[in-house]
Amino acid sequence: MAGETDLFTRMDSTKKSYLRTKSAAPKHSKDAGPRVVKLPEGVVPDYVKLSPYQEFCWRTIGKAVVRRMKANPKLELSLMQAHMRLRPEEYTAYVWMTTLIVGVLTGVLGALFGGILIAFLGIGAGMVAATTVAMIVLPIVLTYVVLGSVPGSKAKTRGRDINKRLGAAMSFISAMASADVNIDIIFKELARQPIYGQIKDEAEWITRDTELLGTDILSAINKASMRSPSIRFQEFLQGVVTTSTSGGQLKPYFLQKADQFEKEAKLEMRAQLETLGLMAETFVTVVVAFPLFLVVIMAIMAIVPGAGGNSDTTILLLYLVVGLMIPFSQFGFIFFIWNTTKESSM
Repeated sequence: MAGETDLFTRMDSTKKSYLRTKSAAPKHSKDAGPRVVKLPEGVVPDYVKLSPYQEFCWRTIGKAVVRRMKANPKLELSLMQAHMRLRPEEYTAYVWMTTLIVGVLTGVLGALFGGILIAFLGIGAGMVAATTVAMIVLPIVLTYVVLGSVPGSKAKTRGRDINKRLGAAMSFISAMASADVNIDIIFKELARQPIYGQIKDEAEWITRDTELLGTDILSAINKASMRSPSIRFQEFLQGVVTTSTSGGQLKPYFLQKADQFEKEAKLEMRAQLETLGLMAETFVTVVVAFPLFLVVIMAIMAIVPGAGGNSDTTILLLYLVVGLMIPFSQFGFIFFIWNTTKESSM
């Protein structure tokens, strides 16, 4: 119809996201209902909304950050790989404002603590000044360093999740390719499989680029390879682009990659089992046998007169071994084993 235009509106559902195209013409001039296209969950771009605290940081020092901040491609790449929907300027404002607040709070607490030490305990001014400076500087440095490393840490976590699920995802991709399914449909179907974790999210980005932004599938895959936090997934996507542009067939490539990742997963699992076995032997030796012998020897030294050593000191050391050494060593081993098994589980 002449003068008729199309508008895009978002319609949310509890299960899926939809993209509805409706006509701007009056209702009586419509010959047919709106066209509804169902897309995988997550491919419809949401409005990026900052949290209240992040918005406060941006409104407070955002202009100063824009003026003073230098270009930081590493931070931008880390934010993209971590799927943190923040611009580098916004995240820098969040880091700077949080560090400033921590500095003010630690400054006030440090001044109060220093005054208490001087007024009530009579400690020298030099020692109080050194303690106060340490109380102020250390939290500021730790806050800045920890917040600055959060995007990279999240990106590495996503990369590990992609690596551990890559073998299963390649089996899915190779099965689809064996049925002569097009590569864009393969990634679209992969984006609907939540069992593949972060690989599903990467496939959603590829589907978003092709279906919403109009990018061709090879360009979308190439962009995904540059922003993926997993080196192995990057190499796989680059191989897809290279094979397609050089005139090769993708089906043998997918089958070969599926076999390769399956063998690598078996080798990694075997190495992990050997590591767990070594840790179990170390746990028995360091955490069970050594403290047991140490406690027995120290108890005998404290009970038997003339066995050597001060009995009070021996009892104090015995308390430290039983109350600190044994619990903390057990907690450390348990945490290490839990973290290792968590990363390897699907």
